[in-house]
Amino acid sequence: QVQLVESGGGLVQPGGSLRLSCAASGSIFSINAMGWYRQAPGKQRELVAAITTGSTANYADSVKGRFTISRDNAKNTVYLQMNSLKPEDTAVYYCNADIRYWGGGFVRSGDHWGQGTQVAVSS
Repeated sequence: QVQLVESGGGLVQPGGSLRLSCAASGSIFSINAMGWYRQAPGKQRELVAAITTGSTANYADSVKGRFTISRDNAKNTVYLQMNSLKPEDTAVYYCNADIRYWGGGFVRSGDHWGQGTQVAVSS
């Protein structure tokens, strides 16, 4: 089994910063792309940023220049550094990873999600 556990959310004032972390654990064989999504109340879940195994990153236009995604492959962890936060960044942030893992004696592949962490930007 594989688990993704997020941390680092919270309440911050506009213009502030937060750093989210997401650690994968379990019978992991390898991890391909990792990413962060967010879902605001009444809205669909959207991609915020994604990063390949080789650390090529892409971002939603709304966060370019403010957010930075990175990963530590040795720790199976992905990070999201969020600077210059705006009220419209308020959402539940979810970690996502494409993971190959051991299951029943075979290497299986699947998309995995974390439980979500709340980010609130308000004065």
